[in-house]
Amino acid sequence: MMPVEAVILAAGLGRRMGGKPKGLLRIAGREILYRTMTLLQKNGIERFLIVTNEQYAPLYREFVERHGFNVELVINPEPEKGNGHSLHLAKERVSGRFVLVMSDHVYSEAFIERAIGGTGLIADRKPRWIDVGEATKVKVLEDRVEEIGKGLKEWDAVDTGFFVLDDGIFKITEALEAEKSGEYSLSEVVKRARLKVTFVDGLGWTDVDTPEELKNARKMLVFTAVKGTGDGFVSRYLNRKISTRISYLIVDRVTPNQMTAVTFVLGMLSALLTLINPPVAGILYQISSILDGVDGELARAQLRTSKLGGYIDSILDRYVDGSFLALLAYSTLRGPIWYLVAFLALLGSVMVSYSTERFRGAFCRDAYLEVPSLRKLPGKRDERIFVTMLFLLYPSAPSVEALFALLAILTNFRVGFTVYLIVKKVSQPKTI
Repeated sequence: MMPVEAVILAAGLGRRMGGKPKGLLRIAGREILYRTMTLLQKNGIERFLIVTNEQYAPLYREFVERHGFNVELVINPEPEKGNGHSLHLAKERVSGRFVLVMSDHVYSEAFIERAIGGTGLIADRKPRWIDVGEATKVKVLEDRVEEIGKGLKEWDAVDTGFFVLDDGIFKITEALEAEKSGEYSLSEVVKRARLKVTFVDGLGWTDVDTPEELKNARKMLVFTAVKGTGDGFVSRYLNRKISTRISYLIVDRVTPNQMTAVTFVLGMLSALLTLINPPVAGILYQISSILDGVDGELARAQLRTSKLGGYIDSILDRYVDGSFLALLAYSTLRGPIWYLVAFLALLGSVMVSYSTERFRGAFCRDAYLEVPSLRKLPGKRDERIFVTMLFLLYPSAPSVEALFALLAILTNFRVGFTVYLIVKKVSQPKTI
């Protein structure tokens, strides 16, 4: 049974962050808590319980009212007693299975999708975005917590601050309340309960205790925001290496729509430059191709993705590509045969994306997920633009003619093979 409630521990005083509530710190234009709660909602969580202190309660109340989450605030008047005591205050307010998270932890969408299906402590054996020396480590025996703490010399995984528990955990907190006068850590609860451990390895997550870790969290969100599906060879090995670094620098200041507009203007400018200076046009075309990945990265990092945004971006890309090839053909090609070749190149370029998008429209599925071998076919937009730039660095009539011939063959071959693979996939009899 999947949990439908979540408890968020937010009673810490955030002294290393200037006394600000860490859950309300903004990363990539969104509060940490907004990010966590939105992603949990997307995965079935309907109700939240935020345990905070008296000082921060008004700030969290305003945050909840502004965003409209279904939240109950619980005040911990003695936050110095530790986060184990904060968890205990949720007793009688949640039932059955529930998620427990820390307000200062930042998670990627992929992490939460995997973690919410686990049980007990969610641990990472291959942490990528944290300082392991400062992290809480876990020693695991027979899939359960044997030891937990920052000072463990021998350990198997790192505590991610994400738990999937049930209300039986409050029997442990009740015992510790009596034994320790309510002053104990969550790690003590975890060890006493010998929680089951679920491993979610190598995905994006980190915690934020210092300004430097805030920068690291921003980097994690951008670098894990790469969609990947459908990227061509050039995007995977060149464009994304540059675009993610640009996204990291501007993610707190630029919106996805603003970046889409900038990319479109640069692309159209590159098309106009084919009439004057083809080498510069080709270089600017490649720059626009690199920047074309930034708006999507910003949208995913800022949790601003929308079907409308993707739709408009795709339409604008077609205008840029069509304008570039049409103006390049107009300014360089001579003779009916080469106009026909240019027409086939332009048509094929449009049909490459249409052949996969039409599949999504007809079957409501992603062609690249349904037929993974499509990713290996040459002729994606990033590859075509990069090849175009190379041919235009030293332009001549034969080189431009060769470019259009290559694009005509490459794109239409790809479209034909895409149709073949999709027909083959759809025509396969379903197994019962």
